[in-house]
Amino acid sequence: MTTQHAIDWPQKYLPGTGDNFVSNEVIVQGITAADVWPFLTDTSTWEGYYDNVADISFPDGGGPGLKDGLAFRFGTFGFPPLDARVVQFQAPAEGVPGRLSWTAKQDGTPEERLDVLHAWLVEDLPGGRVRILTQETQIGRPAAALAAERPNPMLNGHQAWLDGLVAAASR
Repeated sequence: MTTQHAIDWPQKYLPGTGDNFVSNEVIVQGITAADVWPFLTDTSTWEGYYDNVADISFPDGGGPGLKDGLAFRFGTFGFPPLDARVVQFQAPAEGVPGRLSWTAKQDGTPEERLDVLHAWLVEDLPGGRVRILTQETQIGRPAAALAAERPNPMLNGHQAWLDGLVAAASR
């Protein structure tokens, strides 16, 4: 029997308690967590395999590699650039999943305010497989509007990110 790991959720962002939550996952053979990790954590690669991200910048310096505590900005899903901060960063190792999460915020009027936690888990599984799980909780009126759209743009957008990430790591 194989047990799979789960995302570590701060209480504020528990799935099902915000205005929008999606979960996407792939399990594939032929690549490892070590193959995937650089494409996930080096933001300079993102636009090469995912077309729903733009204008990545680092207001306090640093980057393009993500690390714990790093502040960055990026545009996605038609929102103005969001202010993000890495809140969990653990590279994958033998028997230990890679964990990456960031908060992203947009200030403004109640109609504009958005507060997000986007989390990733990358783990090797028996049989030469890797599992990539990404989940996001969004809080705010823009999140509720996004959740009501059909098809769900965040669900489809994150699936495109996963598919692109797997393709990039497989090259």
